[in-house]
Amino acid sequence: MGKQKIWFVTGASKGMGLLLTKLLLDKGEKVAAASRNTNQLEQSVGIESDNFLPIQLDITNSEDVKQAINKTVEHFGGLDVAVNNAGFSYIGSLEELTDDEFRKALDVNLFGTVNVIRASMAQFRKQRSGHIINIASAAGYIAGAHIGSYVTSKFAMVGLTESLALETAPLNVKATVVLPGSFRTNFLDKGSITYTRHRIEAYGSDQTFQSYSERAGTQPGDPRKLVTELFNLANMENPPVHLILGADSFKMINDKMAKNLVEFEAFKHISTSTNLE
Repeated sequence: MGKQKIWFVTGASKGMGLLLTKLLLDKGEKVAAASRNTNQLEQSVGIESDNFLPIQLDITNSEDVKQAINKTVEHFGGLDVAVNNAGFSYIGSLEELTDDEFRKALDVNLFGTVNVIRASMAQFRKQRSGHIINIASAAGYIAGAHIGSYVTSKFAMVGLTESLALETAPLNVKATVVLPGSFRTNFLDKGSITYTRHRIEAYGSDQTFQSYSERAGTQPGDPRKLVTELFNLANMENPPVHLILGADSFKMINDKMAKNLVEFEAFKHISTSTNLE
């Protein structure tokens, strides 16, 4: 699989981030694990190791992110892989979401990712190597009602990763956006999914919230297989820019793309009619 790597992982205190951190440590990798709550992180990881560097971090603070990346480089002597995993979702229609709620969702899910990208690229650019892995979702291609702020952030993450991959290829730095389906993590639990405070009965957002709550603990995807594939991804010589994980995600994304092509073709006569004569 190659030499021991140095990883920076956000959202590391629970769910997929925690499983990834544990897997990497089990494999002898060096891990800077970032979380708002390092006490919870340390207790959940349950080991003391020279390969484990817990970092308390608010990823929405760009200066703190720079310091966290610098601390990682100073502690381990470099950086090989940055994983953007932190995120959460509001349930609520776009009209129901307050300005503060919508901005908070994008601050964490999107701008936090951008902060990590900028800080890690400063190191990757110098060393002419590295891999940025952005964890998006099937919702990065497929919109859903009542999760508009989440969908917005994940669609944007796909686009920014595609742009990043073009920018970094000449520097020998890789970029991949991962598009998981429904995996049995704590993402559907309280704390990761929050109901907007301002409710409008006409939208029926409470039904979406209820359906998500009922699905918690029944998701088909195995999160341990997911994090194993993330480890494998970082060891690919030529990793993809897009990696779909989960049979459900693969089907939904491909069905959506096929549906889009049908719609594009149906209105092709309008689309191609707008050039100057």
